[in-house]
Amino acid sequence: MVDDPRWEIALLATVQAFFQRLLSDHIGGPLPTPAELTADAVAQSADAQVTHQQIHLWIQFLDMAITPAMLRIGLTSDLDPEVAEALLRYFARYRNDSASNRDKTDLVATFLFRHPRVPGQWESRGYGLDGSIPLSPFEIALLEILSESDVPVLPEEHVQLLREFDPLLEQAKRFRDFPALMDSGIIPRVRQLKASLGESIYHPGVLATLAPYNATFRQRFHELFAAALEEIRSFARQIEELGGSILGTVDGFAVTVEHVAAMNEEYLLGFDYAAALEKFRRLARLKRELEKRPPIRRRHTAEQMVSPPAHAVGQGGAAAAPALDLRYVPGAITQQAVSVEEAKLRLVEESIRVFVRVADPKIRQIVPMRYFNLTLSAAEIEAFTTDYLEGASPQVDTARTIQRTVAITARMTTEMEELKRAPRMSSIWRMHADCLVVLLSLANRIPEALAHLSLVRNESPDRQDSHAALHATVERLKMRASESKKVLAA
Repeated sequence: MVDDPRWEIALLATVQAFFQRLLSDHIGGPLPTPAELTADAVAQSADAQVTHQQIHLWIQFLDMAITPAMLRIGLTSDLDPEVAEALLRYFARYRNDSASNRDKTDLVATFLFRHPRVPGQWESRGYGLDGSIPLSPFEIALLEILSESDVPVLPEEHVQLLREFDPLLEQAKRFRDFPALMDSGIIPRVRQLKASLGESIYHPGVLATLAPYNATFRQRFHELFAAALEEIRSFARQIEELGGSILGTVDGFAVTVEHVAAMNEEYLLGFDYAAALEKFRRLARLKRELEKRPPIRRRHTAEQMVSPPAHAVGQGGAAAAPALDLRYVPGAITQQAVSVEEAKLRLVEESIRVFVRVADPKIRQIVPMRYFNLTLSAAEIEAFTTDYLEGASPQVDTARTIQRTVAITARMTTEMEELKRAPRMSSIWRMHADCLVVLLSLANRIPEALAHLSLVRNESPDRQDSHAALHATVERLKMRASESKKVLAA
């Protein structure tokens, strides 16, 4: 029994129309509607309860025929947001414990995040009723959409799982090529996290975490995938122009120019990520294989034809393999790299500030990070809880410098932990090493701020205490910077 059969019937009728249109497009022809469930029959029905049961049973049948990949294709940018909201209500209200149902719910929530009713609707942040816990506008919208649904209680262990998504997303953003993304294991890790959430995935707070992750990761995945595919096609064109046909071998299978020509980007991306994962891995392995080859040259210079390079011949005339240089040589620090790291530091500062303000005073000196617990001193807690960060004064400058120093220390620790977990000199390792180099550069600027603040250290006992506290924070940063240099030089 339902509280308001007519409201439920209206909801299910919207879902039914979408499902039937989606399946009709898939099979290439109209899908017949049962006579008792046509729009006229439903409107004229005298028994709302019976009609509700019939339409729900029919939708369950349609739902079984729709895969998450089909739903993703059907969620086009011109879809009415009200239809998407009806789908989300349906999956949340009539949920089952199947991975397919959870995936579909995840897809619909992500669609709503990617296509707000008003452009920029989700970019600002609001606050909860207690004025302290920040709520995103998207989560507020989800609370309204699912207000009539039986929202599951979110256990503490699932709250901890949600904290893993932001670091994973930051890692995904830093990848510069498709093979590195595939080798990282982020995709199976995220699927494992989502599966671990179980029915909690229907909670507005969970969907408000997953949807932004999905949208941002999707964009980065597509960018790297398209770039990798274009590089492979370019190589195939060069091979074909030289009269060749085989690009390389992947898993014992010869990849030809014809195979590459048949690769359809839209078709491959239309697959569900889980089903297409092996296809993506093979493409990544092919690109990695091609990267090992020397550049194709159409002709040799006269000098190259006369004699090979001096280092190419060893004893007995055998070709000598070049020595592998495993030393890390950092590149030049670009303004873009600094800007990216500055944005991360601001997020770290904000995260720490929110935590120490809302956490129990007995435990707020220990801030949980992804790989470690960040321990704050009393002075550092005071700096993150102060309300006078606007304006210019020695107290404000000291608080800002403490916050900045703690954030850099935290980021350095995170990047060092990432380096420990990645094979040395791999693409992932180099990516984190480059971030560490930028952080070391930013850390070198802290003493300048400290020197400026030293000019006022004798003005009052309070300021002398704050200056001593700042010195202790900076000393911890120097120790972490020294450790970072040793890790990079090892």
